Amino acid sequence: MDKVPAAISVGQGQRTFKYLLIAPAILLLLLIGLYPFIKLLVVSFQNITMFDDIRTFQGFIHYQRLFEDARLWESLLHTVLFTIVALPIELVLGYLLALLFLQKLPFKQFLVATILLPTVIAPIVAGSTWRLMLDQRFGPINQIISWLAGGEVKLLWTVDPLLVWPAILIAEIWQWTPFMFLILLAALSNVDQEQLEAAEIDGASRWMTFRKIILPAIAPVMFIAVLIRALDLFRVFDVIWTMTQGGPGTRTETISIYAYQTAFREFEISYSAAIAFLVIFLLTIVVVAALRRVEVAR
Repeated sequence: MDKVPAAISVGQGQRTFKYLLIAPAILLLLLIGLYPFIKLLVVSFQNITMFDDIRTFQGFIHYQRLFEDARLWESLLHTVLFTIVALPIELVLGYLLALLFLQKLPFKQFLVATILLPTVIAPIVAGSTWRLMLDQRFGPINQIISWLAGGEVKLLWTVDPLLVWPAILIAEIWQWTPFMFLILLAALSNVDQEQLEAAEIDGASRWMTFRKIILPAIAPVMFIAVLIRALDLFRVFDVIWTMTQGGPGTRTETISIYAYQTAFREFEISYSAAIAFLVIFLLTIVVVAALRRVEVAR
């Protein structure tokens, strides 16, 4: 009879020991992730600027200002439109490249490694590179266009309001389409080949094969890739900053650039904290809604 309580105490001791082992890691994660979040929230209710350092509770003055700030909503619109345009292009190009590399190609591994090179480049380096390539005087892009047009062509890619967004999209799509390509290539490689062969024998069209076999098989992986890229595009900063710094004027100013300008050029620390918290809130809603939709689809 005494063996049962002893076994229970041993089991409780083992569980306590397990918790003690993971406690340092949990505390570290809380310090890294939770503390900045709480600090950000606290600062957003204060009034810290270049001229004031009021650390007492100031109410919702900064959150009220969010709704009155036309420049904020303009930058948010730029961010959303940029994401809506860039994400489908990256997805489609990545899928087409993945389909191509499912075939037997000479030097396939070398070509895959070459395609992936833009992804490993720092975004700020990629932005600087494309700014040089699109330079109106010395950039090779204008020189190639001039050669094709048969005369001198000077396109102000980073100045002309009609060309700045296409220039930024080119740089962003060039750098991150390989990410989509790699994920979708791995997903397509695991599609059941027997089902594809059976569909071909039955005379199914390519669209029906994609819709009924390929898409359901790659959907979970594709969803993760799309979600990661959507979140990354929403907080885009490096490429746009190095190419245009949000200009001309505020033409290419995204929410991240506006928050940076507010914090480190206008020194509106508390207001920039409110902007950052707004971004976190919006992204949380998007992620939760996307995950719920996936669960419902299952």
